[in-house]
Amino acid sequence: MYHIPVLLHPSVEGLHIRPDGVYVDLTFGGGGHSKLILEKLHEQGKLFAFDQDPEAAANAAAITHPGFTLIQANFRHLRRYLKLYGITQADGILADLGISSHQIDSAHRGFSTRLEGDLDMRMSPQTHLTAQKIVNEYSEEKLHKILGMYGEVTNARTLAAALIKARFADPIETISHLKAVLSKLAPRGKENKYYAQVFQALRIEVNDELGALEEVLTQSAAVLKPGGRLVILAYHSLEDRLVKNFINHGKFSGEAEKDLYGNVNVPFRAVTRKPMEADAEELARNPRSRSAKLRIAEKL
Repeated sequence: MYHIPVLLHPSVEGLHIRPDGVYVDLTFGGGGHSKLILEKLHEQGKLFAFDQDPEAAANAAAITHPGFTLIQANFRHLRRYLKLYGITQADGILADLGISSHQIDSAHRGFSTRLEGDLDMRMSPQTHLTAQKIVNEYSEEKLHKILGMYGEVTNARTLAAALIKARFADPIETISHLKAVLSKLAPRGKENKYYAQVFQALRIEVNDELGALEEVLTQSAAVLKPGGRLVILAYHSLEDRLVKNFINHGKFSGEAEKDLYGNVNVPFRAVTRKPMEADAEELARNPRSRSAKLRIAEKL
């Protein structure tokens, strides 16, 4: 199976779907969320799904609903593409920010610490930056910054220096070569977690994931109709913090802005005070759901 959707029913139910409404699935992937949304839409209803991975297009080809449109682009271009289709406002927006099982399990994509392949990690082959370029061309200072910020690697400075030294002898081009460098610095017994942190940092940098998330969250406030729903599944604290802050404060850091009368000026109301997480049954069925946090908000 291409991908098992996480928290499928709670996330789609969180959209409060109107059968003739306009909805956006920002992360089509295997189409799990999109198919369930389409089941709840009449023929007049519309669903626009974004995915920059060309491999997702094959999954979209099987969908026959007349209101479905696949947009093969990064979701950071949400407003621009909706405008091309004559859409200025939507009733609901959903995003599952996790990397798909299919991408992880495809060795040539370079996402998995378990498989051998080139250091790539691009969500879209149209982009030019790869994990290989980062580890071989970034300065020690820049490597230190992304490893610490995006991977929360505790010995980021030492690792950055080790990468510079290793690539001087021989370019680091494959997963096994990178892991050979990492293994010397990984905490004993926690090697896999350490590898995952480093891979996360590289993947976020390659795809500018946090920058794209900030852009689309900001646009969602303009695109959603009053009463429209924003449903986001995040998988690590960096993403979840951005989503939480934007829902609660209308910005990504600091307190919410107030008007002259001291009224808080925010675009959303949190529907879920605490994020929803997978239950024991889903965790047993799909271990990759363990880090998922689902937040739902309503446009004011």
